Amino acid sequence: MKIAILGTRGIPANYGGFETFAEQCAVRLALRGHEVTVYGRSHYVAGSLRTYRDVRLVVLPTLRWKYTDTVVHTFLSVLHALPQRYDVLLICNAANSLFALFPRIFRVPVAVNVDGIERRRKKWNWLGRAYYAISERLSLWFPDAIVTDAQVIERYYRENYGARSIFIPYGTVTEKPATTETLERLGLSPGGYFLYVSRLEPENNAHLVIQAFERVRTGKRLVVVGDAPYATRYIRQLKQTRDPRILLPGAIYGPGYRQLQAHAFCYIHATEVGGSHPALIEAMGQGNLIVANGTPENAEVLSNTGVLYRVNDVEDLARCLQDAEDHPQVYATLRQAALHRAQACYSWDKVVSEYEELLSGLVARRNTRSVRSATLLSSSDDRRNPPARSHRQI
Repeated sequence: MKIAILGTRGIPANYGGFETFAEQCAVRLALRGHEVTVYGRSHYVAGSLRTYRDVRLVVLPTLRWKYTDTVVHTFLSVLHALPQRYDVLLICNAANSLFALFPRIFRVPVAVNVDGIERRRKKWNWLGRAYYAISERLSLWFPDAIVTDAQVIERYYRENYGARSIFIPYGTVTEKPATTETLERLGLSPGGYFLYVSRLEPENNAHLVIQAFERVRTGKRLVVVGDAPYATRYIRQLKQTRDPRILLPGAIYGPGYRQLQAHAFCYIHATEVGGSHPALIEAMGQGNLIVANGTPENAEVLSNTGVLYRVNDVEDLARCLQDAEDHPQVYATLRQAALHRAQACYSWDKVVSEYEELLSGLVARRNTRSVRSATLLSSSDDRRNPPARSHRQI
């Protein structure tokens, strides 16, 4: 198949979940013999980069503003994609559902991965929330298929809109990194730190994690990894902590990120909005002890392989962290359980196989419709223009 992935910042992944998803999915599909293109943004992917691990890259500009960055780039990407004769498009982010209309008009099948319920994020004003609410409804009409990465989100679409979606989770790798150079650079030791990883935006609750950790009696450190392009004021507030045990090194990607995940004493997951959060699944893949915000989405992913604290409750989070510090042997079995669940449910190869099946099914359905239409057209022509009768002389 000739496949295009749109709606992310691009690859190689150096930002968030959609970018990691695009890289893992595209590279694995290319290894299986498909011709894959990923569209990226010019401020994120070097314009000189044309391919990455046998995946074709198309780098286009956008209007860099919180409310236009994604949609302007996806609009330009769709315009570029239409004449490329792709067999199928995979668009990321519910905000881009509107643009699924254009490939549908040109009979190109398209699936949209809607992620979570984005309009609930605190970073959006009323206009952003209204746009996401409209986009949710457009996702019911324009794509050939809706993809949800959490069963909670799948139920949301079914119960609120009566819409069927395809549940395909996020994935992770479970191999341990070979080195600890990032830990050494940051002055950390294996097992000597609590880890928090996320975009540093209010609904991901880094401020609550810092407040809770400040109450924990421990010699270990808290490492808060992340950044966000439009949250400078919030990040400045986080850095005002006076606790010398707390380290905010900014965003760390690739091997360095995996080293931090693999050697943490405990991973703290505090997000409250979204579907299956990549960092949570990746922490499971490294066999971490996980303390997570008790939302339905996080409970679904963990499934009794971690500790849940009451939603956004600083006191309860502090209690859970102190308990993990004081009684590590009690939670040892959770580490292995999290790893086993990641291997069974969140393997990237399994995830990509499900996407491959979905996309090939959309292409096959399009081809079947084309054959049926051609057959009906031919039958109609036959009825309008019956063959001339032959006249035999007797």
